[in-house]
Amino acid sequence: MSIYKFKAKDINGQEVSLETYKGKVIMIVNTASKCGFTPQFEDLQKLYETYKDKGFVILGFPSNQFKNQDPGSREEIKSFCTLNYGVEFPMFDKIDVNGDDAHPLFNYLKEAAPFQGFDMSDSNNKILDALIKDNFPEFSVGNNIRWNFTKFLINKDGEAVERFESSVLPMDIEEKIKKLL
Repeated sequence: MSIYKFKAKDINGQEVSLETYKGKVIMIVNTASKCGFTPQFEDLQKLYETYKDKGFVILGFPSNQFKNQDPGSREEIKSFCTLNYGVEFPMFDKIDVNGDDAHPLFNYLKEAAPFQGFDMSDSNNKILDALIKDNFPEFSVGNNIRWNFTKFLINKDGEAVERFESSVLPMDIEEKIKKLL
């Protein structure tokens, strides 16, 4: 199975077939404008600029499911990302990533690249894990997305090959991106 069978509305409200990105290495990220991980937009943009001409693209999917950290409209989200982080990679309309209303793309991604656990040697992960269990216990089970800025790496065939949790910095994934290119 591949991501190419899915469609999603972009940040301008236009439906886009993910087949548009066929043959590229893709990173899919659920984002938020008011999250402690929001500064990752800067390194996501750097990765995009570095590798976009070699067949790499990042697809950002805002979500407001985690502590109301992306409550803005399409226009507000687009403006925030552009003005604060110079985001040029494709951004999509706000979606749910968990629960009954989760976008089908994220249901596929969660099953294709399941949750492998947090690196508990990182104190940030200990704090995040406790926060999730206290505030969103339903997200702390199974393959649910645990928080904003969960990243999925997709190969040129459209298959999810690896999942990276929120605390994994985008630049720490660079070598894996290069291998897939």
